[in-house]
Amino acid sequence: MSLTVGQVARLAGVTVRTLHHYDEIGLLSPSERSQAGYRRYTDADLERLQQVLFYRELGFGLEEITAILDDPGSDEMTHLRRQHELLMARIDRLRDMAAAVEVAMEARTMNITLTPEERFEVFGGFRPERYEAEVQRRWGGTREYAESRRRVASYTRDDWVRLRDEAALITEELVAAMKAGLPAGGEAAMDLAERHREHISRWFYACTPAIHRCLGELYVGDARFTETFESVASGLAAYLGEAIEANADRQEGV
Repeated sequence: MSLTVGQVARLAGVTVRTLHHYDEIGLLSPSERSQAGYRRYTDADLERLQQVLFYRELGFGLEEITAILDDPGSDEMTHLRRQHELLMARIDRLRDMAAAVEVAMEARTMNITLTPEERFEVFGGFRPERYEAEVQRRWGGTREYAESRRRVASYTRDDWVRLRDEAALITEELVAAMKAGLPAGGEAAMDLAERHREHISRWFYACTPAIHRCLGELYVGDARFTETFESVASGLAAYLGEAIEANADRQEGV
C-alpha cells in the first residue's frame, strides 16, 4: 500500500512543499507514481523519511543527510545506533544547559549579580548556590538572611575578589595551624575562628558567637558543607568546627 504526498505530509508533520523539495534534490523520491503521474510513497520511502527527519532534528544539513543515507556501508541498524549516540549526546548537552540555567536562577535568588565570566573568576568550580536551599530552610525567615541578601546585591566583582581572598587567607592559616599540630581549642586556632566569624560579619551579616557555633556544627554535620573544607585539607572541617566551638565558649564566657 502506498500513500499520496498529502497523506505523507499529514502523517509526518511536514508540508507538501517540503516533500516536493526533498524529491527535487534527490533526498527522498517516491518509489511509485499513480497512473496520473502523482507521487506515491511506499513503506520503504516512509522509513527513509523517518531517517531524514531524525537527522534534521539532530541538526544535520540536507546534503549531509543525503550522503549518510546513500552510504552503501550503512544499514538501518547503523543509522539507529548513530542516532542513539547523537541523541544521548544531545541529552547530555541539554542537561548541562539546564544545570547552567538552574545555577543562574539560584544565583539570582541569592542576589549574586556577576557575569558568568566574573562568577568563574571569583568562585571557580565552587557554587555557593548549591547550598541556598539549605540556607533558606534554616535561616530564610531571619534578619541575618535578609541582611546578607541586601549586602551581596550591591557587591561588584572587586568586592567578591576581596571577599574571596580574605576567606582564602583565613583558610590557609587554619590549614597551617592544623598541620603544625596546634590544638583546635588553643589560642591560635580560636583566634583564627574569630577572624572567620568577623569575616562573615563584615561581608554578610552580624554573626554572633551563637550563630557561628551553629555554622561550625553545620560544617561538620552536613556532608554538603563538609566536602568544601575537606577538599582543601583532610580533617579541616572538624578542626574548624572545634575551633569555632572553643571560640564561641570563649566569647560567651563559658
